[in-house]
Amino acid sequence: MVDVLDNKRAATRFRILVQIAERQPAVSQGEIAEEVGVTSQAVSEYIRELVDDGLVEKEGRSRYRVTREGVDWLFHAADNVRRFADHVTGDVLAAMSEDAYIATDDIEEGDTVSLSLENGLLHATPGGDGPATGIATTDAEAGTDVGVTSFEGVMELEPGSVTVFQVPSVRTGGSRAIDAATVTDACDDAELVVATGVEAVVACRRAAVEPAVTFAVGEVAADAAEHGLDVTAIATTDAVGRVTDALRDADVAYEVLEG
Repeated sequence: MVDVLDNKRAATRFRILVQIAERQPAVSQGEIAEEVGVTSQAVSEYIRELVDDGLVEKEGRSRYRVTREGVDWLFHAADNVRRFADHVTGDVLAAMSEDAYIATDDIEEGDTVSLSLENGLLHATPGGDGPATGIATTDAEAGTDVGVTSFEGVMELEPGSVTVFQVPSVRTGGSRAIDAATVTDACDDAELVVATGVEAVVACRRAAVEPAVTFAVGEVAADAAEHGLDVTAIATTDAVGRVTDALRDADVAYEVLEG
């Protein structure tokens, strides 16, 4: 099959067949001509060819239907277009895009840098020894932001997990029903602690733990875990469902502990 990206005629044939599929069985050649940007006579000629090739069948005056062979042809052609689009967005444009990283050492514009994720933040280190590399687009001193482009390789990333620790609602004892040491233990190994619900925030404070955020906790925990951080989310029982819903939506691993 001719790739629809090879030439204008193949692309026009593809677009007209798509239009027929969208409008069948009542097909207005004039509307297709306006949509595709060719003359009605050209549309008529293309449709005649599609019928001759068995991709379209004529059912009557101005009535056409795409055949099974035509559907298969469209799937194949669309798959070619999709692969090309994936190549453009995933390879070409991704390599041309520019992202900000934290420089681990002094970097000069044009240097090759190795890329890594540390504490949930992107870092660039001079040299090309890492599994993922790029080219610095700016000068940067250690600890400052540096632009990076021309990405190659795959950055190593071990996704984090989330522990959801339940605190009873005030109706059933609230923060006073939780031993502060239990909250401390739940937070000890976490790289990020978040809390939602008044009872949960107070339980954290009683344990001398200050949560990083107290709003949109599920979304924040999911994003942090996707950036490699292990998170403890202290949540009032009434709010646990909202937190776990966000984690499931993001396909993040989690466990729920009762205080």
